[in-house]
Amino acid sequence: MEEGERSPLLSPDAAGQKQSLSNSLPVSSDAGPSLSIGSSCIKYLIFLSNVIFSLPGLLALAGGLWGLAVKGSQESDPGGPLPEDPMLVLMMAGLAASAVSLAGCLGALCESRCLLHCFWGAVLACLVLEALAGVLVLTLWDPLQGGLEHILYLAIAHYQDDPDLRFLLDQVQLGLQCCGAASYRDWQQNLYFNCSSPAVQACSVPTSCCINPWEGRDLVNTQCGFGALRLDEDKAAQVVYLQGCRPTLRRWLRDNTQTVAGCAIAVIMVQGAELLLATWLLRGLAALKVAVDTQAFMSHRCCLPQQDKCQKNQP
Repeated sequence: MEEGERSPLLSPDAAGQKQSLSNSLPVSSDAGPSLSIGSSCIKYLIFLSNVIFSLPGLLALAGGLWGLAVKGSQESDPGGPLPEDPMLVLMMAGLAASAVSLAGCLGALCESRCLLHCFWGAVLACLVLEALAGVLVLTLWDPLQGGLEHILYLAIAHYQDDPDLRFLLDQVQLGLQCCGAASYRDWQQNLYFNCSSPAVQACSVPTSCCINPWEGRDLVNTQCGFGALRLDEDKAAQVVYLQGCRPTLRRWLRDNTQTVAGCAIAVIMVQGAELLLATWLLRGLAALKVAVDTQAFMSHRCCLPQQDKCQKNQP
């Protein structure tokens, strides 16, 4: 009997029940359970946001690698008071940020629950560490300001030991228009700038302390601070900045506290939003897995009677 022909031995009601039962069975096709529209939007939102957030991490990673390549392999003193390789710290931070963003991108795009769980855990760990850092800063604000002077003195003493440290201190002095920690005479504590040093830079200060270090438009006078420690304050004030960086840096921090706090809150809110989006997407993927497993179970269950019937009809 061909399919679609009604058996004369069946009543119309029985035939209708058979047809409705056949329609309720799962049809073998490529279509299956999929994410909802909301979960799909969250999926692509997580992907795009992590692509954007990976750019600063990649830039930091490239900058750290470039700095290490330019600097070359140097022996570092394990007992040094300051980190000998700030570029290494920058490279590791960029690598960590890039890895977290990559996990978020691939986890969302490939719908990988494992990668999304790794991304979720990394973002949560960042939030916890940032919260602890904020509490420590608020609690130890006064001791941190006192330790700032100690850090400046250490940077002055080790100014010539590391090019990265020298670059950072030069940028601070140029940006804040200051010299030394408390005053420009703090450079006496440096082995090379001390007046008793046999070096050419004896009784001098770095070029970043000069009020006008430029010769013309493009040339820098690297000797503008030579002999500044031998001058009295009136004559030295015409050549270099007399005020130290400690009070200037404290004043800058006090004036920009709201800006720094606003940026920190914005970063925490963005990370919190990423955490919520990842949580919602994980829930959507879990619901999708349950739907796929249920469909597979029902398909297998419905096919069992047909397999038994076929085995009985075999001779």
